[in-house]
Amino acid sequence: MIPHERSLVEKLQGKPFQLLGVNSDKDKKFYFKRAAELKVNWRSFWCGEKEGAGPIPSQWRVNTWPTLYLIDGAGVIRQRWLGVPSNDEVDEAIDVLLAEIEHDK
Repeated sequence: MIPHERSLVEKLQGKPFQLLGVNSDKDKKFYFKRAAELKVNWRSFWCGEKEGAGPIPSQWRVNTWPTLYLIDGAGVIRQRWLGVPSNDEVDEAIDVLLAEIEHDK
């Protein structure tokens, strides 16, 4: 997933798009070292030592990793994926939302 996410951030630079991550690794240093190796180019939050039971996944009711949310500019969840969706499915959902934004300008 990370290579595709990295390419989305690059491709959509300058568009009304933001990718945020939440990481559930127990060891914060391990995650940030690994993120640097993988060239993660988006903001990613650490869940804390409780891993997947930390405050962010608890508040968002994340029980499956990964869980992806597509949220519009009004804060409405437009799509939720449990597990790994296809890159094409994610791209299409983002393109639809960006087209709506362009149309509403």
